[in-house]
Amino acid sequence: MKLFKQSAIAAILSTLALGASAMTPIQDSELSAVTGQDGVSITANLNVKIDSFVYTDTDAVNASTGLGGGSVSFNGIKVNGLIAASIDILSRASFLQAAGAAGVTNPGSFYNSQTGGDVVQIAIPTDVQVATGKFINVAVDAIKMGNSAASFGSLALNQLDLRGTQVWIWAH
Repeated sequence: MKLFKQSAIAAILSTLALGASAMTPIQDSELSAVTGQDGVSITANLNVKIDSFVYTDTDAVNASTGLGGGSVSFNGIKVNGLIAASIDILSRASFLQAAGAAGVTNPGSFYNSQTGGDVVQIAIPTDVQVATGKFINVAVDAIKMGNSAASFGSLALNQLDLRGTQVWIWAH
């Protein structure tokens, strides 16, 4: 009997807890008055490694020029650095204003400025502070022709600063 009472009490408490956390529907008119936090922030520390990128010329070798055929490979490709981005939802008017400020001269060619809806904006803010040496770096350890073991050298793109970049996404 004692076990039965404990089970009954546990069942009642569970029911009360579920009832207290149940979601209730909200009408569009009520939802438009709801406010909350502004956007979502995303930070990524990139650490990408690619064994190689190979370009191959599939044309047959021209007997008179010696050109055609062969390949070049970029080996030991690395991308690393820090990216911090924010995600916001822009109204049609806010998007058109932001696109204009970014230098987009005719957003109507890809977005219906009369009937288009909200737009998701992903931006890398200009005021993000990044420690010295932590911007994006791209390195290629070796550049080789064909099957040769000899390298033409390496390649590096250092401290790529993407602050101020914006990307917009919307449904069609």
